[in-house]
Amino acid sequence: MTDLKAQDFRNSALQAIRIERDAISALENRVDHHFVRACEVIMACRGRVVVTGMGKSGHIGHKIAATLASTGTPSFFVHPGEASHGDMGMITSQDVVIAISNSGNTSEVVTILPLIKRMGAPLISMTGNPDSTLAKEAVANLDVSVKTEACPLGLAPTSSTTATLVMGDALAVALLDARGFSAEDFAFSHPGGSLGRKLLLRVSDIMHVGDRIPMVDEDTTLSGALLEISRKGLGMTTVVSATGTMTGIFTDGDLRRTLDKSIDVHTTPIRDVMTQNGKTIQADQLAAEALNIMEGLKISALPVTDGSGALVGAINMHDLLRAGVI
Repeated sequence: MTDLKAQDFRNSALQAIRIERDAISALENRVDHHFVRACEVIMACRGRVVVTGMGKSGHIGHKIAATLASTGTPSFFVHPGEASHGDMGMITSQDVVIAISNSGNTSEVVTILPLIKRMGAPLISMTGNPDSTLAKEAVANLDVSVKTEACPLGLAPTSSTTATLVMGDALAVALLDARGFSAEDFAFSHPGGSLGRKLLLRVSDIMHVGDRIPMVDEDTTLSGALLEISRKGLGMTTVVSATGTMTGIFTDGDLRRTLDKSIDVHTTPIRDVMTQNGKTIQADQLAAEALNIMEGLKISALPVTDGSGALVGAINMHDLLRAGVI
């Protein structure tokens, strides 16, 4: 391969990127009253958003439906060809239909329009031709027209599919904001993998409880506290008063600082060298919040309390690592 050949590849790629970038930029002026109307119709929907489209528009439709569904707008894709052979039964009058076609006259999509209109399901179109059959039949037409495709032949859907995808994302985000959709809501749509673990797992799900909580009373000697740290293996121990209230914490870091003072570990009570009170986390908080606290304070373990402040558990960085939060 010559340098000239390599440069040709790069030039073609850069030209495609620039054309598609311009197509996306042009969408800013298309977020108009039609876009607002589409959002209002979907927000009022008592059923689901049904997305349909043929060919490359269908592929983009699959992605738009998936994005809507994962961001708080129940949605699914129906192939228009299959809709003509039984799958129209998947659409009800309570649904909203988003039909995608660059020309706006795709036969498979146009064929099912009378059925959609007859059942009374509102129709939103995404087309590159505002004078098309599909656009005229819709309650709102989202204009995704482009000046040119990135394909030098002007044939392969490239800029047009990118513009449609971005408009679909814009619609999904606008609806997400309108619904007040939260990160926790998002996690319920993504329970698998690290995302679900980070957003759904709570401290109470992985903390050490009962006899596994490192705990000594204030009169325990430093050597006794060290034995408790060693037995429980969390790199710290909590310190509690005679009434059972947590009054402090003693960690591996505290031990290093204490040894620098030449203190007798066999006679010194833990209350004299502990960190008073100390940072805690509540059992109902997200495990990801525990990670943020530990990283922010550069510590490796946290006592866990309930809503009343009572000590109910303990958690350390290894617990978060095993749970996949890190």
